[in-house]
Order: sequence, then C-alpha cells, then structure tokens
Amino acid sequence: MEQELYIFNTLTRTKEKFEPIHPGRVGLYVCGPTVYSDVHLGNCRTFISFDLIYRYLLHLGYKVRYVRNITDAGHLEGDRDEGDDKFAKKAKLEQLEPMEIVQKYTLGFHDVMREFNLLPPSIEPTATGHIGEQIEMIKEIISNGYAYEINGTVYFDVEKYSKEFPYGQLTNRKLEDLLEGTRELSGQDEKRGRLDFALWIAAKPETLMKWNSPWGWGFPGWHIECSAMSSKYLGETFDIHGGGMDLQATHHTNEIAQSQACNHKSPVKYWMHTNMLTVNGVRMSKTAGNGFLPGELFTGNHPLLEKGYNPMSVRFFMMQTHYRSTLDFSNEALQASEKGYARLVAAIKTLENLKASASSTSNIKELEKACYDAMNDDFNAPILVASLFEGVRIINSVNDSKETITADDLLLLKKTMHSFVFGILGLKSETSNSSSDKALQGAMEVILNIRKDIKEKKDFVASDKLRDDLNKHNIIIKDTKDGPVWEIPE
Repeated sequence: MEQELYIFNTLTRTKEKFEPIHPGRVGLYVCGPTVYSDVHLGNCRTFISFDLIYRYLLHLGYKVRYVRNITDAGHLEGDRDEGDDKFAKKAKLEQLEPMEIVQKYTLGFHDVMREFNLLPPSIEPTATGHIGEQIEMIKEIISNGYAYEINGTVYFDVEKYSKEFPYGQLTNRKLEDLLEGTRELSGQDEKRGRLDFALWIAAKPETLMKWNSPWGWGFPGWHIECSAMSSKYLGETFDIHGGGMDLQATHHTNEIAQSQACNHKSPVKYWMHTNMLTVNGVRMSKTAGNGFLPGELFTGNHPLLEKGYNPMSVRFFMMQTHYRSTLDFSNEALQASEKGYARLVAAIKTLENLKASASSTSNIKELEKACYDAMNDDFNAPILVASLFEGVRIINSVNDSKETITADDLLLLKKTMHSFVFGILGLKSETSNSSSDKALQGAMEVILNIRKDIKEKKDFVASDKLRDDLNKHNIIIKDTKDGPVWEIPE
C-alpha cells in the first residue's frame, strides 16, 4: 500500500510530509556518543528512537544511508570552549592513553547497543579519523569571512553570520535574546563576540591529543566534526538530522551555522529531536542522584531499582512513549511493561498455532492500516503498540474459539504482527537456549504425557491435582482443543 509519512520538523515546528531529496534514498545523520564514559540512558533513548525510525524507513523500501558518529576528540567539559578535554582528563585519572579510554568506552557502547537489539549504522565515523576534513572546512569558513584566528585558535563569528542568516532559528530565538543569556566578555577572553565558538583550539604544552594545522598544533572544536562528517557522507544538504533535545540550542545550532557559512546552503531538510528522561517525575541527572546506567538497569544493582529488567522489556517500555515526549522511569511502569511485553510475545507464539476458518470476525486489514497510520504520524510508537494489542486480543479470542479467522486473514495477521513487533519495533524473544531450559522443556513433555495417561484412565482428580501442583510453582497448564500446552508467565 502507498504510504505517506509525516515527520515533525524541529526547524519549522510543524509536521511535514516526508519527501526525500533524492527519491527512494534517505540520508540520516544522528549525533553519536562521546566515548569518555559509559553511555547513559538518555543517549540510549535517542539511539533506540532513531533505530525505530531507521527500521521503518527501511521497511517502507527506502535505501537509507545512516551515519552515527563517535566523538573521540575535541569535547571540552564546558559547551563554551572552556575546561579540560574530557578524554585527556579521564586518561590522566585512569593513567591511560586517551585512545585507550576511547577504545574501552566505544566497545562498551557497542555492547549496550547489541543488548538493545539496535541495527548498526551504515557508517560510524570518528572525529579523530576526520581531522583533515574538519581543517578543510574551517579553512573554507575563514575564506568566506565567517571565522577568525587568534593565537592559534579559530573562532566562528556569530554576530557577522547573524547579519545574513537566522542563527537561532532551530530554537526560535533571536540573537538579542541569546546575547542576554550570556556573560559579558572578560578582559582576558580573546573572542570578539560573546556567542562566538571555537572551530579549532590551540594546544597547550601539556595537551595529549593534538594535530598540526595551518594555525599550529591544536584540536577541533566539538561542533565542527558533525558538519564535516555529515557533508562528506551525506552531501551538503541531506534529509534527516537527529539527536537529543539537549543538543538543539548549542551543538545543532552551531552545526547549521558552520555548514551554511561553508557551503552557502541549509544543511538539513528535517531536524528531529528526542525528549528527556525523568525518574519518578524528576529529570534524570548526576546532580539529582537519580541516574542509573543500562547495566544497572539490567541487573537491578541500584538503590532506585527493585529488580533487574531485561533489555527487550526496557526497549518495549521506551516504545510506549512518543520520542518527542518525556519518558518517566519508575519500577511500576517498568514492571507493567515487562508484563505487557510477555503478553505480546506469548500471543505471537500462540499465533503460529491458530487454525483457519471459513470466515473472519475481525477486520485484519483495518488492523494493518492502523499500524501503518500510527507510524506514518511521526513514528507514533505508543499508538502502534495499542494497535498491536488489538492484534493480541484477536489472537487470544481466536485461540479460545470466541472468534474465527480465514486463512488469508491469518497470513496477513502473522505478517503484520511479525513485521511491526520484530522488524520495526525491533523487539525479539528473550527465550534462552541454555541446557537448563532444554531440560525443563524435556521434563514438561514427560509430565504432560503422564497427565495424558492419567486422564485416559479417567482419574480426573489426580490429573487436576498435578495441574494445580504445577500452578503453585508458576507453571501453567492449559487444555486446548489441540491438546495441553504449558507456559511460565512473567
């Protein structure tokens, strides 16, 4: 079926029909992690959201080039070009080389992404691997008159740029408002303007990570890497740029300015941003003391967590809130999602054994349309999940002989549930193939055969007692028209 996808564009603050620059092809860039520490859940929420978007674009038949960078240099502690380099500071603290820090946390980041079942991006470029491209871009910006060099550091001239372009357009703020929110320049600050930011930073004698440039030894500013790498791999103007909403005001605003100053054109057609995380209604942060890492969430090894939650339950939990809405963590919400996810997976397992009838009592084509309608409305995963649970209701009703379904509708129902649950939402069954699970499966087959022999001898009291005893140990036996089945509910 023909699909019309609408995306909320941060730049215009409206939902717009998605029309890629090149028909059938999509360029997607998402700001990746700064690998000087473990990836936090706020980052994970962003990457999981864009994994959903990536999966759906692929499902619609687009050829997608998905670029997600690794920041491994140039990120200072403060967003205004002050403080120490995060990598150098961590390296000194742990008495390691900076690239050892990069390697350690890049591997950790990839491990967490695999736990959450994310598809890898098409290209994962690093800042240190593209120093040459960043230097060339800075040279072009200087040549075009939008940057200046002082003592080996190159600054972007925001006020000069703003005379020709709307610098604060991404956050809908005027230059005057932005200036009011910044401190006055001190006598020792070499920048010409309060909003000016560094494109290249002169190295100090003790700087560990530095490269030679036309302005001397130094390292790139944080913002220039994304402009250089996105234009290299996706072109001077591409379709979608994404990231967390915390990147809008500074990082993404500066990306737009750099790219426009260099290439004389707006770099991105659709800007997309994910919202923040809260814990029990309070914004998740280190200062609030309510932050926990993905590993802590999986194991439950944190004072705020009552237990551990498997990665697919957490992914499913995240899908029940729209990517532009605040996502609130609580034990109650996580446990409810855990049960809901188990119901969903159990229903899909049941779906494989449904029998077709001569007629259908539910409209499966309408269910399929509802799933597409949800995703086409700015990737509305919560509405999609609600539609999928209508599918769960139909499956269970057919299984209980309360409803019927034709062979064609059964095939469509299987296709719809599998495509959206596994292919688009990116969920997978958490069932294990361990030796203990295989042993349990074998033992239950023996027990069900013993119970079958007991029932054939019409000893229904003993048969019911066996069923009830297993129930006490959280093993549920259900007698269906196709024979007994067993399950361990979550």
